[in-house]
Parts: sequence; structure tokens; C-alpha cells
Amino acid sequence: MVVLKTEGLTKEYRSGFWLTRVRVLHDLNLEVCEGEIFGYLGPNGAGKTTTLKLLMGLIHPTAGRAWIPGRDVSDVAVKAKVGFLPENPSFYDYLTGREFLHFYGELFGIPYRERVKRIEELLDKVGLSKAGGLQLRKYSKGMLQRIGLAQALINDPQVVVLDEPMSGLDPVGRKEVRDLILDLKSRGKTVFFSTHIVPDVEMICDRVGIIVAGQLIRVGPLEDLLGGEVECIEITASGLDEAAWVQVKEWSIRPPVERGEKVFFAVKTEKDASRAVELLVGRGVSIHAVLPQRPTLEEHFLQEVARPEHSRRGRP
Repeated sequence: MVVLKTEGLTKEYRSGFWLTRVRVLHDLNLEVCEGEIFGYLGPNGAGKTTTLKLLMGLIHPTAGRAWIPGRDVSDVAVKAKVGFLPENPSFYDYLTGREFLHFYGELFGIPYRERVKRIEELLDKVGLSKAGGLQLRKYSKGMLQRIGLAQALINDPQVVVLDEPMSGLDPVGRKEVRDLILDLKSRGKTVFFSTHIVPDVEMICDRVGIIVAGQLIRVGPLEDLLGGEVECIEITASGLDEAAWVQVKEWSIRPPVERGEKVFFAVKTEKDASRAVELLVGRGVSIHAVLPQRPTLEEHFLQEVARPEHSRRGRP
């Protein structure tokens, strides 16, 4: 079931002395299904935050419409079913973590006893149980990001929308946020998050949309975007004699690398790999690994961003 949908969503601003129209989002058509993690990937300035602000009703579209889940985003009732964390949230610095969550819980009309229970569960889930009594002005960047995530979940939303949720976090913090997103999926929640950090998308997303210069240029499951084509086969071996070394240099599509007793080299096809392994084993060489290498999402993303047709921004 589709829980987030846009049709022809477009946003223009007026800029400069002559108030020239600048289009920052072009005719966005997108569907996100129930229970999936959707990664909205693009470079800085691509239109990701604009899209999320339109979905949250914080700004109005120049053209087009959006629905969450099944209701127009202009409908106030939508807010009860959505959790949102902006990229640079502003918090009340002198509230403690618990007071901050109580404040948002009251806005949603959550009864006190249920609110207390839910707050303690959320603080534990985001790793802030011991910091719940501290004022937010004493929180680090990572702690603020985690309390922001707890705020986005206080109403037990059906759809969670996150703008750059891993921004500014250290590797441990990024892992914690990824684990939290995966936990939301396991509970049947839908997560739509924007980012420019490619590995985070590759690790957890069911589907990915790539936006460049305000245009959605590719969308689909990771395996469909990347394809199954093998770029090369990497082989790790040890115990090479001089003749085997000569043969490896001849086969390898790039200079072999020595690390201690091991040698790393790459051949073009699976047929080449089978022949190389057979001949090396016949010469008494030890084979430690044979690994097919496929294109990564990062490589695909950089290729898309670099295309000349995507380099123009702000076309009217």
C-alpha cells in the first residue's frame, strides 16, 4: 500500500532584484510503500530539504500535490500520523530531555501515564536514559540528534520523515541511528529519509531515489539501480614463485599489490578467474579469496551527478 505520494510536485522561488523565478524542484512524481525504508539521495542543494518541507506542509508547492498517508499534506490530521526530524532542529535549550519530550507529547494529546511510559522507552531506545534529566544546552551534537529522533517518534507515527538524520554524527552515532531505522521497519513503520551519505543508503534502504538539481533522475530497488554486472574478479593468493608472479602480472587488469605474504590482483571475467585459479593451484600457490566486484551505489551516484544534462540548476 502506498503511504506517501507526490504528483507533479514543483517549487519555485523568486530571487534577486528582478525577482526572477528559480525552480528548485521539478515535477516530482514519487511513491513510497508501507513498511519500506526509502532513501532520498542527492548532493547538497539538490532539493531534498525543499521536498521534505513540502511534504510536512511547512512551505506550499508552486504546482502539484502530495499525500501522506492517503490525505493531502495540507490536512492538519496528517500530522498525527507523521514523525518529522528536520536537518537543523531548534530546541528549547533550558528544557531537560524528558521535559522536551513531555512538551511534544502534550501537543499530540497523549495522556500523562502513557506519555511517561513512552518517553522512558524512547530515551532507552535512543541511548539517552541517563541523560534524560540534563538540559538540552548540555547535549552534544549526537545527543541532540538522538533526542530529536525520540521527538519524531513520540506520537508512534505511521510514517517517519527524517532530513539528514546521520549528519554530524560519528561512526558510532550513525550506526545507532541506522539500527533505530531498521527497528522502525521491523515494527511496520515507513521511513523516508534524505541524505548525501551514500553508504548509509546502501546499508539499510529497500528503495532509493536519486535527485540532482531538483529533478528525480532515478528511482528503484538498489539491485535494479546497480545491475548485476561484474566489473572484475579480485583474487588473493600467497606462495607465488617467480614464474607465477610473471603470469599474475600478465593476467591482472591493474598492477598487483603485495601485502606481506599475500598478493592481490584482479582479472576481467569469471572465465579468466577460473583459469587463473586452476593454473596457480597447479603450481602450488594458495588461494585465499575470489571476490566478484560490482558497481557500488557511490560510483553510480557520482556518475549521475556528473552527467552534463544534470549540471544546470534552477531552470524556470
